[in-house]
Amino acid sequence: MNWINNYVRPKINSLFSRREMPENLWTKCDACGTMLFHRELSDNLNVCTSCGHHMGIRPRDRFLTLFDGGIFTEVPVPTPLTDPLGFRDQKKYPDRMRAAQKGTGEKEAMLVAEGEIGRTPVVCAAQDFSFMGGSMGMYVGNAIIAAAQRAVERRRPLILFSAAGGARMQEGILSLMQMPRSTVAIQMLKEAGLPYIVVLTHPTTGGVTASYAMLGDVQIAEPGALICFAGPRVIEQTIREKLPEGFQRAEYLLEHGMLDRVTPRTKLREELLTIVRMLMGLPPAVIADLPPPASFSQGPAEPEAEDTENAAPPRRPAPPDAEPPEAGAKG
Repeated sequence: MNWINNYVRPKINSLFSRREMPENLWTKCDACGTMLFHRELSDNLNVCTSCGHHMGIRPRDRFLTLFDGGIFTEVPVPTPLTDPLGFRDQKKYPDRMRAAQKGTGEKEAMLVAEGEIGRTPVVCAAQDFSFMGGSMGMYVGNAIIAAAQRAVERRRPLILFSAAGGARMQEGILSLMQMPRSTVAIQMLKEAGLPYIVVLTHPTTGGVTASYAMLGDVQIAEPGALICFAGPRVIEQTIREKLPEGFQRAEYLLEHGMLDRVTPRTKLREELLTIVRMLMGLPPAVIADLPPPASFSQGPAEPEAEDTENAAPPRRPAPPDAEPPEAGAKG
């Protein structure tokens, strides 16, 4: 009886028991509630295939789909002091940092990389909203300066993807100082005559919007992105009025002249490639990655070697007694 209870019955139960489905295989869309399979969602760049809602995407995942072949090189960023103010609220600041690093697998809230988009060299910087709300601290300021310096050094355009809840309160005034520091870094690009393109993603708020996120030569936003300094709820409580529908969203700002484009994430790579090559004075990108056609300015092509075996026989001259061509006829 023990043999049956201890071996046979568990074996039968294991064969017919229902296996549990892993929790991370499906994602529910926040907008329409559709359950999306994780591979389908990843292939569509975290954009809902049902309603087009743009979900958050990590900088590293964005770069894998942005650069040619997913190949890029990280640009080193100087590491600031870990806890300059000894700040503590419900947790110590170093404890929050370690938790964010463990949850995201990244060192900080901004990733800087260089690579090629359509064989066009660029420098890119992207914020990670999942890392403490993408808040702007000293590291983010150092990252923007490092990205601008690398762009000026290599004579490449800079593309920045913003996603932040504002300045990082755990660093106090040191966080607010990153606003003028980043503004000076952007001025370096303008003095060097290099393009600076900003892609504002959901959400971009606070001191980030008041500094480097709104200083681009071209301002692009993803659909439905919240872009503001103070949030809608704060404004409603201040003025005690109901705000218009879609207030401070990307489409609203585009209608009121605050943005140049609102481009879906699935079409953003081609859009950036076209704008970068246009601003850099380069010819349009070659479709299908084919070599560009030879131009007439390169001179005539070299003659091919004569094929004496298959060459046509030489034309015999006309006999001397042949009749001349009629008047007006072209010889």
